[in-house]
Amino acid sequence: MELGAEGFQRRLPRLRGRVRRAAFLALDMEFTGLHSTFPQNNEPSLFDSPAERYLKARQSVQRFTVPQLGLAIFSNENSNKYVVHSYNFFLFPSTLGVTDVEFTLSASSIQFLSHYGFDYNKFLKDGIPYMNKVQEKILSQHVLAGSWKVSSALDRDVLKKAIDEVTCWIAAAEEEETMILQDLSDYQIFEVQLVLRQALQNAWTQPLGDKKVMVKKVSPQHRQLLENSPYDYCQKELILLSARGFTNLFQTLVKAKKPLVGHNMLMDLMHLHDKFYKPLPESYEEFKRNIHNLFPVLIDTKTVTKSIWKKCPFPRVSNLLEVYEVLCSNLNPKDPACPVITLASDCSRYAEKKSPHEAGYDAFLCGSVLLKSAHLLLCRSTDDAVEADPSFSQYLTVLAEYLNKVNFIRGGVSSINFSGEDAPCQHPPLLVVRVRGWPGLNERQIYQEFKALCRFDVRRLSKNQFILLSNKFKHVRRVLRDYKHHPHLQISVYRHWRHSPRVNCVLQVSGIVALWSLLAFVLGGAPCYSF
Repeated sequence: MELGAEGFQRRLPRLRGRVRRAAFLALDMEFTGLHSTFPQNNEPSLFDSPAERYLKARQSVQRFTVPQLGLAIFSNENSNKYVVHSYNFFLFPSTLGVTDVEFTLSASSIQFLSHYGFDYNKFLKDGIPYMNKVQEKILSQHVLAGSWKVSSALDRDVLKKAIDEVTCWIAAAEEEETMILQDLSDYQIFEVQLVLRQALQNAWTQPLGDKKVMVKKVSPQHRQLLENSPYDYCQKELILLSARGFTNLFQTLVKAKKPLVGHNMLMDLMHLHDKFYKPLPESYEEFKRNIHNLFPVLIDTKTVTKSIWKKCPFPRVSNLLEVYEVLCSNLNPKDPACPVITLASDCSRYAEKKSPHEAGYDAFLCGSVLLKSAHLLLCRSTDDAVEADPSFSQYLTVLAEYLNKVNFIRGGVSSINFSGEDAPCQHPPLLVVRVRGWPGLNERQIYQEFKALCRFDVRRLSKNQFILLSNKFKHVRRVLRDYKHHPHLQISVYRHWRHSPRVNCVLQVSGIVALWSLLAFVLGGAPCYSF
């Protein structure tokens, strides 16, 4: 089901109820960009520690936004049957009041989303607003102080037209007469009322629904009574409720404390923190603590399926849709204990048509992969004799070693542990390339040299030495073998005591000091004899 700003507020109570009753939630996001090219060398590297990668990704998250968020709510209706309500939320940063947000578009990401049918009109024209706590605090202060500004040029044009109409009408109107302003968006309904009330002391406003606002001419005394009424539909709480938009549902997700499932979900978690909670902190450890407090149970299906792929003779795939299809084909559909996954009637489109890289569809796939993976692990742990109708808590038990372990793509560790210390690095050994008779070689040229054979990340060590790092032991063995007799490139395993520039510098300085000490002893330290 697709939801924009037009229908979100109306459906929010039902969404909250479904979240509270859910067994677990699956999440997916689409972004206006993935890796920022500013500053340079900001792309992920195998050399990155988790903290270094976090700082790189933080810069990207701050530049890009989330045009679409998919949420699949998995409800364990009875026995082993799961009913799924899957939603596509089109999002757009809140422009209500003084808040204005800048974000960047990556040409490759926009082209990618367009290829898969992303509707930019829904994103731009009907995106659900959202804001984090810092933005909400600023907005709240301005609402209380009455220092209201309209940040959108489009809204300014609408407001100017409305003010002109009301000013002309109210001059000749009698008290208690009314007029209707029409065709206003949710934002404009609040902004029109706030601006009119601020500008005209003898005007009162009230929303009528269906994009309309009623304006009534009143006396100043009557106006004062209305302002103190508990039934005013333009109260601060209602303004903030509208401006928060999707953040209202995010807060429900946090309170519900349901297991949150994603696939390669690090960037999703960073955007959740930055867009709906607080701006991302500089500290990697603080980010981990915050996420764990918000969502105590995280499950990354990439982490789970990587482990399963090592244990089971399945075709090696990494694409989420392919993973789903492989698991479907390898689980016995006639097994009475196998989880039955059914899409709710109002979300049945995904049962009839594949929609890869649509956030709601990918969220549905992600939750389905989790259930199928958990059932496979349960079968292996009990020698294929699974009791009828296993509960979701049993699935969580067999998934225990993967909980809160979020996949770390091409980096110094295999996963980030949000509930403890990250596991130590398990990379193959570093290689050192020493260049002879091939002047002017740079990192890019070294990368291209080995690209056809296998993939390495490259860093310069010294003028004529480079470090190579791979995530596969077989690549290290292959390069050492195939380049053993290369005329220009001498390759060996990196030894810190031998190749580190710092160690070499210390050894050179120590050698010089030792030499001077020896010379001083020989030339000036011999005993003198007097005759």
